[in-house]
Amino acid sequence: MKPGLQIGNQAVVHAVVSPEMFAQFEGEVIHPAYSTVTMIYHMEWASRLLIIPYLDEEEEGIGGAVSARHLSPSPEGSSIIITATVSKLDGNSVYSTVTVHNGKILAGEGEVKQVILKKSRIAEMLKRD
Repeated sequence: MKPGLQIGNQAVVHAVVSPEMFAQFEGEVIHPAYSTVTMIYHMEWASRLLIIPYLDEEEEGIGGAVSARHLSPSPEGSSIIITATVSKLDGNSVYSTVTVHNGKILAGEGEVKQVILKKSRIAEMLKRD
């Protein structure tokens, strides 16, 4: 990795809740609100934005772990702000704490772990025998 990634670095993703973000299974909408699946997607995306500027040409990040708590519903049209903050650097692992706000309401929180590997290593891991 390139130098510069530090504890405290932040990345922010903005989103507006739309129907494709609703809680649904097999195409059936369960609640017309921001789904936990979408929240985790946004948490991972904000966390990825933290590492992109520091990846060497031959490196890539791969998910290592996600933990999340969905604390409050956000209906269609809600403006969501997802903030990821580097909380720990451990070898080739980057940890971030993530908050999800709907206005002043804390709608979700969690942690994302990304492991930085050589692209060639990831390609090896993805080969089927």
